[in-house]
Amino acid sequence: MRHALQWLLSLVFVIQMYVAMIGLAAVFTPVALIWRGASFFWMQTFCRWTRFSARWIIGLRTEVRGEIPTGAVLVASKHQSFLDSIMLFSVLTGPRFIMKKQLAWIPVMGWHALRIGCVPVDRGKRGAAIKMMLARVEQGTQAPGQLIIYPQGTRTAPGAVMPYKMGTAALYQELGQDCVPVATNVGLFWPRHGILRKPGLAVVEFLPRIAPGLPNGAFMAQLESGIEAASDRLMREAGFQTPSDHAGRNGQ
Repeated sequence: MRHALQWLLSLVFVIQMYVAMIGLAAVFTPVALIWRGASFFWMQTFCRWTRFSARWIIGLRTEVRGEIPTGAVLVASKHQSFLDSIMLFSVLTGPRFIMKKQLAWIPVMGWHALRIGCVPVDRGKRGAAIKMMLARVEQGTQAPGQLIIYPQGTRTAPGAVMPYKMGTAALYQELGQDCVPVATNVGLFWPRHGILRKPGLAVVEFLPRIAPGLPNGAFMAQLESGIEAASDRLMREAGFQTPSDHAGRNGQ
């Protein structure tokens, strides 16, 4: 019975979330035609509303920890579901996502994403995608902001193992900026697929910066170990047993 009620509340939440997205778009899109900043305000308002409504409809609280970066930095974030993107956008002052090229074709939202400076790439062609990504980033460096990339390239379920891609290192070297790793546990409550959203505390945590100048291997090792260890810690905090926990018990 409790599960069925939570599923019903989740359905209500999802419906109202997209209704809010459409309603806010109707208000902000005409303004964005003449003022680019309206696109940012629309997306940030939607993200903040989603966090607020999640708490009151489905009992999902959201918390952002660590020092929120400002200015021009590279943000490399663990990506478990749409919620971590929402939480990042709700607190950053100038977010720009490295995103799949197909997302640029989503009606209204894709256009607004391009207006705020998001960078679409074709992930199916790795080498060409990285070169194109770097060229587009270079073209947009006049406006300071936080360039957000998902080092694993896609959403990864909690506890799943997926390699970190070298595109993040390429950006790190090209930009010469601090890199801010981000850990999360949001996938425990807001999965990649399906309607059900679970109550609890979803956390996105900004970790200590990685200064520019490291070679690729050292940078990627520090990035991956930092994000994975912190994400495991956040998942344990929420009561989730990580693969390393199971391995530890089996080795005893």
